[in-house]
Amino acid sequence: MLTGHHILARRFRCNAGEVDLIARRGRTLIFIEVKQRTRAEHAVDPVSARSEERIIRAGETYLVRHPRYIEDGFALRYDVVIVTGRWRISHLRDAFRGWAR
Repeated sequence: MLTGHHILARRFRCNAGEVDLIARRGRTLIFIEVKQRTRAEHAVDPVSARSEERIIRAGETYLVRHPRYIEDGFALRYDVVIVTGRWRISHLRDAFRGWAR
């Protein structure tokens, strides 16, 4: 929230999958996966291909339930936030691609 993000949902779950956070910043809708690791070197590949699919499917479901974001032409982004050690935070913007738009 301190970086201008407005949190729309936390732990959004549906039959298709789940997303840890869904946020809006300006005209961008951001689906965020949060990963906690004990050490930074364990965070090299934080999200598997299977997890990406789960997050994308959940994001698609969120968009079906909230079509105004598509109708209003919001950009979509998939980010990963990695928390290591004593709350050291790394934010990987646009970590992977979802819908081709």
